[in-house]
Amino acid sequence: MAPSPPGTPSDTELDETAIVARDLIRFDTSNYGEGRANGEREAAEYVEARLAALGLAPQLFEPEPRRTSVVARVPGRDSSKPALVVHGHLDVVPADARNWSVDPFAGEVRDGMLWGRGAVDMKDMDAMMLTALGDIIGSGSQPARDLVVAFFADEEAGGGAGSGWLVDHHPELFEGATEAISEVGGYSITVDGRRAYLLQTGEKSLLWVRLVAKGTAAHGSRLIRDNAITKLAEAIATLGRTEWPVRLTDTTRELLGEIAGVLGVDPEQVSPDELALATGSASGFITATLRTTTNPTLLTAGYKHNVIPDRAEALVDIRTLPGEEEAVLAEVRALVGEEVEVEIVHRDVGLEAATSGALVDAVKHTLGVHDPGAPVFPYLLSGGTDNKALSRLGIAGYGFAPLRLPEGLDFPAMFHGVDERVPLDALVFGRQVLRDLLLDY
Repeated sequence: MAPSPPGTPSDTELDETAIVARDLIRFDTSNYGEGRANGEREAAEYVEARLAALGLAPQLFEPEPRRTSVVARVPGRDSSKPALVVHGHLDVVPADARNWSVDPFAGEVRDGMLWGRGAVDMKDMDAMMLTALGDIIGSGSQPARDLVVAFFADEEAGGGAGSGWLVDHHPELFEGATEAISEVGGYSITVDGRRAYLLQTGEKSLLWVRLVAKGTAAHGSRLIRDNAITKLAEAIATLGRTEWPVRLTDTTRELLGEIAGVLGVDPEQVSPDELALATGSASGFITATLRTTTNPTLLTAGYKHNVIPDRAEALVDIRTLPGEEEAVLAEVRALVGEEVEVEIVHRDVGLEAATSGALVDAVKHTLGVHDPGAPVFPYLLSGGTDNKALSRLGIAGYGFAPLRLPEGLDFPAMFHGVDERVPLDALVFGRQVLRDLLLDY
């Protein structure tokens, strides 16, 4: 391992949460999708060892070689209460080091931040889970109720070798659980100069599709109107430029009402997009929750400059509002036309959990203790999490990985972006908030 850059804090100067997150980042658990992945085994064994050191009995599950998940049950003070699932994932999306300011898998600490792939998605939360549990168990305490702590494989490819497989093959692991908390919620935003927090109470539906165009294979010098690439390009341009209409769900309507309240405006007189933009960088997530999105993400065609191929393919990431999957799929087929086939690669449900209740109250109370006066708003996630798989067991999932962030940080850009990083003090904050929530709820 290369020496640390000058000015790097020593382990004695770092909070344990930063150390654990850094260690996890240094395991390159890149998941390329469609069955290609480095695997989570070494990271899972690291987590297993830390859980075992707390006196727990973690189990490893590996449905495919190196695709490893870890699950442990933590006894609570009152086991008559429904159990809570606290989960993270150990895989990350790939990172091209040529585009980064740092080695994406070095876990570098500088400028008061931890840098690296997974710093926010989601090895930070994995570390907060481990250290918050360490604080609770190390002090001789127990969480208020039984916890099922899970560190899943394969989330970045839909969870087929992780949460989905465990739900299908080992549902007993989650026996008695009715709620879950995980990623992409609990972080702070700034609205009109006031800090607030977003609690993720829902997720858009997921449709990953492959577009396939077929044509005539020929020499590149010929006049060929039946060109597969041309057909695909026309379909992709149409789909990628489609402006889908704004549609509000119960969750987004409540969120926009809360934002309007902070701004002192009538939500009926200000457009949803304007209200979303008032959240600053958080609008990078929120605007996408107001409508369907259809983003082309990969193109494959041809093998030589002077050969016209007979087939061209593209992948498109489609996210619909909950319950609109079939209608959107029909519209997509109409938009691309009859000469382009639409194949479903992966699909998953949309979710909307209750925006009130005991867990939501506990989240608001705990955040209020650590950041007095900061409101907590519900929101719909434009992406998806392993809560989708747990929903098949009737478990209501929420996103709550608490982070108090500086106003200028473009947090949504950190997810799957270049130079992913998280403030060190936000990790400390998250550890403390998560510890208190698990102690009291």
